[in-house]
Amino acid sequence: MNIANITGYKFTPIEDTSNLQKDISNCSNKLKLKGTVLISNKGLNFSIAGTRDNVDTFIEFLYSYERFKNIPIKTTYNDYQPFRKMLVRIKKEIISMGVDDIDPFVFTGAKISPLELNEKLNNNEDVVLLDTRNEYEVRLGTFENAIDLNLDSFRDFPNEMEYLKKTLEGKDIVMFCTGGVRCEKASALMLKNGFQNVRQIDGGIINYFKETGGNHWKGDCFVFDDRVALDKDLLETDYKLCFRCREPLNKEEIGSDKYKIDEYCPYCFDDVIN
Repeated sequence: MNIANITGYKFTPIEDTSNLQKDISNCSNKLKLKGTVLISNKGLNFSIAGTRDNVDTFIEFLYSYERFKNIPIKTTYNDYQPFRKMLVRIKKEIISMGVDDIDPFVFTGAKISPLELNEKLNNNEDVVLLDTRNEYEVRLGTFENAIDLNLDSFRDFPNEMEYLKKTLEGKDIVMFCTGGVRCEKASALMLKNGFQNVRQIDGGIINYFKETGGNHWKGDCFVFDDRVALDKDLLETDYKLCFRCREPLNKEEIGSDKYKIDEYCPYCFDDVIN
């Protein structure tokens, strides 16, 4: 597997977003990398893939900026390029939640290491696991007994505050998402709304898989590239995306009468046929 996939993010003030966009575009194109980089005046978020040497060169370039030199990098491998092009965009938010006065650079939930969480779960400690991901991601896999908010989009998370206050206030809460960036904002919002014991898995699900082998997890983990999902060994699974509605599909769904390549799947079949 000669393609390295790296993800990372950091919430930090960025005033020169246009210059940074230009520099990252020039570097990534020179190295023939593909993926997505999002830049805002509050931080940087990226998922990039390329040969190991070229990815390492990009990381060196990124770390040459003082404000980015300590960004944790999560790395997985596969045998083909999982992105179709390189996009470097300036956005209002590097992860959209729609709440302007939340800035994880100023404050956010504390982190809990994968090993510490695994030990708590092994000991059956009273921990509430809160999944902050979208419904279609949760469908592929999540922690045993985790709370699923059935989100269509992360922008729907703020609407769940009243429900969370009624059910989770006073509880020991551990939040999780794929790589951690959503939990940085979600935990900050919960703290602002009066929650006390809110933590997030350091490095997200990907890091939890790496450190624990995915103990206490059921299923796979959705990723936002052509691999669609990774198993507990961080290897690509058999999931495919529907060309029309972009829902992830397992083998049974691909083999159903309601699936036709490039036309429909069981999730959009009724809309297409009717």
